[in-house]
Parts: sequence; structure tokens; C-alpha cells
Amino acid sequence: MTIIKNQSDLDDMRLACQGAAKVLDFITPYVQEGITTAELDKLCLEYITETLKAKSATIGYGNPPFPSSICTSINHQVCHGIPSNKKLKKGDILNIDVTIIKNGWFGDTSRMFYVGEVSILAKHLSMISYECMWKGIEKVKNGAYLGDIGHAIQQHAEKSGFSVVREFCGHGLGKNFHEEPQVLHYGTPKTQMKIFTGLLFTIEPMINAGKKEISHLNDGWTVITKDRSLSAQWEHAILVKDSGCEVLTISANMPKIPNFISSNKNITFSSLL
Repeated sequence: MTIIKNQSDLDDMRLACQGAAKVLDFITPYVQEGITTAELDKLCLEYITETLKAKSATIGYGNPPFPSSICTSINHQVCHGIPSNKKLKKGDILNIDVTIIKNGWFGDTSRMFYVGEVSILAKHLSMISYECMWKGIEKVKNGAYLGDIGHAIQQHAEKSGFSVVREFCGHGLGKNFHEEPQVLHYGTPKTQMKIFTGLLFTIEPMINAGKKEISHLNDGWTVITKDRSLSAQWEHAILVKDSGCEVLTISANMPKIPNFISSNKNITFSSLL
């Protein structure tokens, strides 16, 4: 469990997190009908290594070793999709998840993308998933509980007619890719661990248009919805502060934050370094 204890650590963590977000800004104009996710992966890896002077945290990670610098999860793929030579088509929705290592610190974030015009359901699912992430972020402060975060996310998803994937969660971040605590995206208020100033973790709800159950493909990584319904995910990395939190994975062209967050003075955003 990494705890921010001084300004130098915070500056390094901000740099890694903002770098990961910049990868998503960089790749945005390339997400077009006809491109392959393998081509997107190649572009991202070049940007990570050549422009950011950083490393991909995902290449070679896990067992079997993950082969790519980004995860690309399309339509009913929930997470951990492996880039391939299959071309994106009009109407696809795509989650790109990127984690980089910069100066020994890990930055982790993901974002949804549309390929051309997408369905009303796809847009609504992506919007609600985005709001779910922010509903969770809104609960983060010193003395709050992890269950507060999960409850806020679950309530917003389910009242919209969607479901929350249970098998995957947010996680501690900092000097390692995955650390404690585990941040569930469902739960009961005032339960689980009490969080405290200086703690780092991600909030990354996976929201399904249909039922919450999932299946795993034979590649050892890709997770899909069991009923083949659409799935969407967003992710930010967060620093717990006394009266709220700081969102670390910001970038110049990140999507507009919801109105209910923009007026919340307890949520701050890292200054661009």
C-alpha cells in the first residue's frame, strides 16, 4: 500500500498519472472506423516510450503474459481485451485502458470511445458508467469508508437499469501496479476499510447493459458479458485528502466532468506538470 508522504512523491505520482491520461488524449483522433486495435496499440507504445520516456506496465504482466501496451475492450468485452488485427467498425464502443511506469511510479486510467455514430443505448450506458465513476469519487475523503464508494456507484447504475460487475475492482496504486486496498464498485455505506489522507487508489467501475455475470475467453485475459450485452468502463486514479480527494489522471483533453462534480470544492485536479 503506497502512501504519499511528501511533495516529491506527489509530483512523481502526478507525472505518471498525467502521462497515462496523455496517452488517451493522443490516441483519440486515431479511433476511427477501419483501424485495428493492434494499430492503436502500436501507436500508444511509441508515444509511451518515445514521447513520454516511460514504460508500459502491461507488456509482459501476469500469467499468461499480457502482450500489449493497452487493453482494448470492444462492445460486450468488459475488460482486458487484447489488441488484434480485427478492424473497428461504425457503431462500436471501445474502452482503452493504459498503465505506464514513470520514474518508478504507476499511472493507470481508462476511457470510453465511440467509433462513428453509436446506438442510443451505447451512449446512455457510457454516460451512466462515467457518472458512476464520479459518484464514487465524490465519496472519497479522509475518514470515509470504501463501502461508501461502492454503494454510490451501485445505486446510480442500478437505478438506471444497469448492473455492476462484481469480479473486478479498483485497487491501490503507486509504487506497484496493483496494491491494497481493493475498491469494490458495490457495497454498503460505512463498511469495509476506512480510508485516510495520502492513500492512492483507482476507481474503475465496469457497468453492463444487461446482467452482471461475466465469462472469460480462452486467451487468458479477455472478459466478456455472459449475456453478450454491452459493457462500459471509466477509470481515474485518486489521492485521498483531508476534506475530499485529488484526481490525478487528468489531461488537457479529458472528457468534461459532470455538472454535479464541477461545483464540488472538495474535489481537486492535479496541476499539469
